[in-house]
Amino acid sequence: MKGIVDLLALAVKAVVAHRLRSALTTLGIVVGIASVILLTSLGEGARIYILTEFTQFGTNLLTVTPGRVQTGGMPGSVLGTIRKLTIEDAEAIRRAPGVVSVVPVSFGNARVEAGERARSVFIYGVTSDVPDVWRFAVGQGRFLPPGDPRRGEPLVVLGPKLKREIFGELNPLGEHVRIGGRRFLVIGVMAPKGQFLGFDIDDSAYVPVSAALSLFNRDELIEVDVLFTSHIPEKSIVDGIRKIMLERRDQKEDFTITTQTEMLDVMNRILTIVSVAVGGIGGISLVVGAIGILTMMLISVGERTAEIGMAKAIGASPTQILLLFLFEASLLSLAGGVLGIGIGMGLAYLIQLIFPGLPFHTPPEFVVAALLVSFAVGLASGVLPARRAAALDPVEALRAE
Repeated sequence: MKGIVDLLALAVKAVVAHRLRSALTTLGIVVGIASVILLTSLGEGARIYILTEFTQFGTNLLTVTPGRVQTGGMPGSVLGTIRKLTIEDAEAIRRAPGVVSVVPVSFGNARVEAGERARSVFIYGVTSDVPDVWRFAVGQGRFLPPGDPRRGEPLVVLGPKLKREIFGELNPLGEHVRIGGRRFLVIGVMAPKGQFLGFDIDDSAYVPVSAALSLFNRDELIEVDVLFTSHIPEKSIVDGIRKIMLERRDQKEDFTITTQTEMLDVMNRILTIVSVAVGGIGGISLVVGAIGILTMMLISVGERTAEIGMAKAIGASPTQILLLFLFEASLLSLAGGVLGIGIGMGLAYLIQLIFPGLPFHTPPEFVVAALLVSFAVGLASGVLPARRAAALDPVEALRAE
């Protein structure tokens, strides 16, 4: 054990003795590890951010949208069919086994006016099931009343930011606003929800879906959001909804059913591709760093030929010489790894201070993996120089002096 400690001490002295050369040698490792830590932290932060954004609406959700693109025929040909998605479709989906609630959705941008104040915001045409399906809470008053979605009254629920902008501190309940030139009675104000993927949910208004269709001169829905029970497998729910929709459309699947699980899987695949690309960038830098360490160690062996001969002459074994140079190479790469981690995390923190919206998260296992990789790179790049040093003949080595 003492021999190993002595060899480590000698390796540290050798590295410190050539500070500038050691620093330049580890530069590739520093750049590689720093880039991997910085970009993987961004990627992991983005993954957690997206997961949090989607799961804030619950996990037992799926969306039915009109249209389905299929590839067929000659290469490059795309056959697409789009049929309108209607309130009747939403009501049919409501009867599917396992479906708890359904929200037919239509939305658009319109001007909301109250007195002398006005603001252009997103107007969502929905039903009374929104608080359950989207997990939205009402902060004041009540949400849209239940009833036939085809015959909604001119009622509106304001987002908290919209209420604040056009009513200030006044109580808006019972007041009228004009949306797209039409009068709506304010019956509620939503509780703050924040943003979703950059969209300010609080700066919006909710009206009956039939009123939104009339307001935006449409006869079709944007989508149908479905809340389903967790007691039935997700695939069974999807199959049941697909069967109902196919029956309504003469067995033509001109619609798309997307579950939240599928959306998150797509996001994960995208982020995985990004992570692989980032790993490739970092890998190139690590290869450059490994070549730098290999070159420096080979030069070091040449410069210290006489020293190696002297060490062998006084009893140093080839294994000890081998370990000495392996330790030096590993120390160089490990130092570069530690410095790279520090720089990467420091840059991530600095960027987050400048752009608070950018998510960063550095899992501890990433840090440990980066250290292990840097150590392994140094060990691998030091094998050839170490073996060359261990194989030197002591007489020939001393003669080189």
